[in-house]
Amino acid sequence: MDIRKISVGADYKSSAMHYIVNQEIFNGNYYIHLIKHISESNSIKVWIENKQGEIFLWKEFNSNMPVSIEYNINFE
Repeated sequence: MDIRKISVGADYKSSAMHYIVNQEIFNGNYYIHLIKHISESNSIKVWIENKQGEIFLWKEFNSNMPVSIEYNINFE
């Protein structure tokens, strides 16, 4: 299942950081390319892409951090 958004932090509404696929970051020079749960390490990794199409691993959140996950839902 594809992850659409993650929110990292104990308080979802006031202090959590939100990361959304296709969200622009770093003054629009990059965007979030992929968010994926890695079962081997029980972590969530966030990859970003620049305007030249290069993809980089940007962040990794481990299992001891509070994370809320939203998945893509296709109603086709």
